[in-house]
Amino acid sequence: MQDLYTDSRQASARPEAVSKLLRNTYMLLGMTLLFSAATAGLSMALNFGHGIAMICSITALVLVWFVLPKTANSSTGLLVVFAFTGLLGAALGPMLNYYLAMPNGASVVMQALGGTALVFFGLSGYVLTTGKDFSFMGGFLMTGLIVVIVAAVGAMIAGMFGAEVSMFRLAISGAVVLLMSGFILFDTSRIINGGETNYIYATTALYLDIYNLFTSLLHILGFLNNDD
Repeated sequence: MQDLYTDSRQASARPEAVSKLLRNTYMLLGMTLLFSAATAGLSMALNFGHGIAMICSITALVLVWFVLPKTANSSTGLLVVFAFTGLLGAALGPMLNYYLAMPNGASVVMQALGGTALVFFGLSGYVLTTGKDFSFMGGFLMTGLIVVIVAAVGAMIAGMFGAEVSMFRLAISGAVVLLMSGFILFDTSRIINGGETNYIYATTALYLDIYNLFTSLLHILGFLNNDD
């Protein structure tokens, strides 16, 4: 099993190593997405509130920032990834219940799921087919992510003081959709070009791309379908 955790760029450059990395990454990604969907369903059934969802999200971030770096080169890292994705799935429960309660809510959620799948498979397939290197996008994407985070915090604070920020939040969601699309290109490119050789890290990156893409599409579609 040790060869699964190698961090050798020379090894990753070999076609067989890249194939193994892709196979392990997409297999783990599929399992974590299913597990995340299961925990989201459980959260919805138990009617978790936004407070519990926030606790789940914060705990998940602690795991990925502080625990995963210490375990990513061992089988324990798999348990951390499943805990991380399970918590984020549970955090989706209140949001999904909110949108499902809207008129045509089920259609909105399915459209967001379909749009997420279309974007992910389309962009990943493009990188895998062409083999293009999108590592040059790294600096731009990180800068954009920081700007979006600052803007989101600003919108949250403004909303607490009674300001009307619905259109601003919609713009932020649109920016996140573009950013996550770029990150899908970037992260897939890193896998096939030797920038990432650990399938646990690769899975975590792609999962976050999909998760944020889905939630942002859900916000946009929910806003467009809301008659209030």
